[in-house]
Amino acid sequence: MAALMDVTGEQMATLDELVDLLQSVERTISSLQAARDGILALGSRWAVEVADQAQHPDGADMAARSVAAEMATALRMSERTIQRRMAEADWLVTRFPLVWAAQGAGRISAAHARVIVDAAEHLDAAEDRDAYSVQILELAEAESPNRVARMARRVAERFQPRSLDERHRYAREQRGVWVRDVADGMAQLGLRGPAALVHGVFDRLTGMGEVVQTACAADHDAPRSAELDAPAAVGDGRTVDQLRADLALDLLLTGAPAGNDGSAGVLGAISAHVSVTIPVLTLSGRDDVAAELDGSGPIDIETARRLAGAASGWDRVLTDPVDGSVLAVDRYRPSAQLRRHLRARDQRCRFPGCGRSPSESDVDHTHDAALGGATREDNLAHLCRRHHMLKHHTPWQVERLDGGVLSWTSPAGRTYVDRPQPPNTVTFRDSIAPPF
Repeated sequence: MAALMDVTGEQMATLDELVDLLQSVERTISSLQAARDGILALGSRWAVEVADQAQHPDGADMAARSVAAEMATALRMSERTIQRRMAEADWLVTRFPLVWAAQGAGRISAAHARVIVDAAEHLDAAEDRDAYSVQILELAEAESPNRVARMARRVAERFQPRSLDERHRYAREQRGVWVRDVADGMAQLGLRGPAALVHGVFDRLTGMGEVVQTACAADHDAPRSAELDAPAAVGDGRTVDQLRADLALDLLLTGAPAGNDGSAGVLGAISAHVSVTIPVLTLSGRDDVAAELDGSGPIDIETARRLAGAASGWDRVLTDPVDGSVLAVDRYRPSAQLRRHLRARDQRCRFPGCGRSPSESDVDHTHDAALGGATREDNLAHLCRRHHMLKHHTPWQVERLDGGVLSWTSPAGRTYVDRPQPPNTVTFRDSIAPPF
């Protein structure tokens, strides 16, 4: 019998009490972390005041070091760690007081606060930061940090004093590659570059890895896990993540993706694809609302238009003028219209809090097809393999509401509502091969 199917009412009541207790503890932890940030911020301000009174030539640097050393010694921690935390706390408390207050009240966690602040680090005007905080906090109280991170970038973009194109031109100057040695004879290679290209690289490596898994499989009919982190069910035992690493090193060292299976010719023919959402007025040059790289965040308009010019076909996404929900998707050239509609509507796995992209998810029948569920928009949603299995093999239940909204009921009887993330406007979409 599947997990949790045979539990008693008393056992389920215990689970419900545990969830209540965990929520209470997490709210308390968030409040205490906010209180700690307040103390660290006060220490930072104290150092500045003392330095100003003494007119120290180095500003408050030595005073801050002294305060950090005092606190670190008392806490038996590194003074560099404390000084870094002092700076981060002062940034949060001083520049984003509404976010800090929300964390102190237990409305959001420290992880929520971190992604909210990171997305708006370039907002200089206090009134812009406050307006941004009000909008994003309303969303953050109902979503997980990974989802809030994407929403925060979108909301912060509305308050940016400089256009994304201008900021992107500066950011491109910071591109680079670095290496860091880690334990056990391993090292890490990092790369910073334009989002469309980096995501395209990742997509191509993923496609190559999946081809290698299939080519190595002893049984081509055996099911493969849709979780990229999960061990491969077939083939030589490498996960897709391990294959991505092996193939990246092949390409960088020899220029050819060997894959260790003799499929280099096939692998070399695989191209990368990224999915971009572009507001139609931006595409036509009549507006400068940022385009978005699906699954990531805003990209500069110049790159979006260049990718648009190279695209062979478009999905047009028509949205409700009031709430932004997807009403319909059509295509100038015929293809799998329903799947495109679902990708445009869902944008990620539809289990509450999950951020897996549609490309890493299954299209699932809310009402099981084997039990008569129809294959149509109002009975389909993207679920990653983990949550697809959870839906079918545990007492978690999902109900379809109007507007693509899903209402999930947990085994303990709790209800969680997941809403599609609405696009900003009428947009054009396409899966585009970046110009490598």
